[in-house]
Amino acid sequence: MEYGEEDIRQVVLAQRDFFRTGQTLDVKWRIAQLKRLRCAVLSYEQEFEQALAADLSRSAVEAYLCDILPTVTEIDETIRGLRRWARPECHYSGLMCFPSLVTKVYKMPYGVTLIISPFNFPILLTLGVLTASLAGGNTAVIKASSKSAACTAVLKRFIAEVFPPEYVTLIDGGHDVADMCLAQQFDKIFYTGSPAVGKHVMTEAAKNLTPVALELGGETGNWCVVRKDADLKDAARKVAFFKLCNAGQICININQVAVAEEVVEPFLAELKAAYTKQIGDMAEQNGDYPKLITLSAYDKCASLAEEYRDHIVYGGHGDRDSCRYAPTILYPVSINDPIVQKELFCPLLPVVPFKDSEIDSLMATIAEREHPLALYLFTKNKRWARRVMQSQQYGGGCINEVCVHLMVKGVPFNGTGHSGMGAYHGEWGFREFTHPSTVLMGSSRFNLSLREHPYSGKAGEKKLKMLKLFTK
Repeated sequence: MEYGEEDIRQVVLAQRDFFRTGQTLDVKWRIAQLKRLRCAVLSYEQEFEQALAADLSRSAVEAYLCDILPTVTEIDETIRGLRRWARPECHYSGLMCFPSLVTKVYKMPYGVTLIISPFNFPILLTLGVLTASLAGGNTAVIKASSKSAACTAVLKRFIAEVFPPEYVTLIDGGHDVADMCLAQQFDKIFYTGSPAVGKHVMTEAAKNLTPVALELGGETGNWCVVRKDADLKDAARKVAFFKLCNAGQICININQVAVAEEVVEPFLAELKAAYTKQIGDMAEQNGDYPKLITLSAYDKCASLAEEYRDHIVYGGHGDRDSCRYAPTILYPVSINDPIVQKELFCPLLPVVPFKDSEIDSLMATIAEREHPLALYLFTKNKRWARRVMQSQQYGGGCINEVCVHLMVKGVPFNGTGHSGMGAYHGEWGFREFTHPSTVLMGSSRFNLSLREHPYSGKAGEKKLKMLKLFTK
């Protein structure tokens, strides 16, 4: 179906009418919908795997590990916690509010939400966000990516089978359709993608003063820092795994790695060995290795590699027909080179040498740039690492590990600045898709005249004296 602006407007109106019936306010009903979603995800497992293979050449293992399993665990966590999260908070009103004793904070849904999902993890980053929206008691319009066409087609059929359109609707199409969606008045918008498009989403949302959550990749990319005391074999193994995953098309992936020059040569040797062991020397011929999403993405990657051809120490080749470009190490690269000042979103890995004694200068330069979505440190100096993690500005990260902070239950996933705003996963997602409403329970008895006129004369003096007692 080709959508026009009026079609989308009618979808939004139908969802608003359904929301106003109050059915989504019932927490028990929400849990029932989440259970339906979970069962449907498992029943569609094979179709999702096939679609991920068609769009990104993902193997069944990688599809399950990166999209299907995290989606199911996200739904499970939400089902288990929702009753507790949605329970109204009860607060003592305080002497200033006498004779009121009780104030409630209700966790209210926003209403009709818009979810704009990306191509790189099309199942997880659509259904994971949907889980948070439905948990909050909202309805949802999903604008799925046109780049991951096979996944969008399966998701569209999936959503239509599981939910009525007045509750959840998936809309496909390109940027023009996304703009038609943004032209409508939603109550909450959640966008996952690039900082450039994030700015556009915010601009359009501002026209209706719609609150926005943004999960972005970070304009100058995510840093990994390997100090001279790091376990080089362990660091290289983990870096190689992560750059191979989805061919580097991950918002929290390592954009560039800074390595202490005292250990840079043995680190490079370990990294090359790790790549070879995990995927072989001709990754583009390995059926388990994912592809870049489009020919345009492949050409962009290949062109950038050619610009740095003299710096390639591993890889530097690919197969345009299959859109697979081999993992490629670029060394040495200056911290001020253009390639380390933009998000790559591909299997190129610039290696930036630094003197370990000048680590503070390196971290200061990283801090001066746009805030990344992730930061990774490899070192035996845990004290230093903890100090850095508590002083830098970034979304999330790991010490002596990569990416798995994303899998921890009960913690937020979020960015800051150019890497985003808002947070989700588990209770944090529920909070993102609800707004707290404070309601004081008043009384018709024992009301004092302290707050009422007159404020002058002897009565005013007495009232002022009593009011000042509250500041002591």
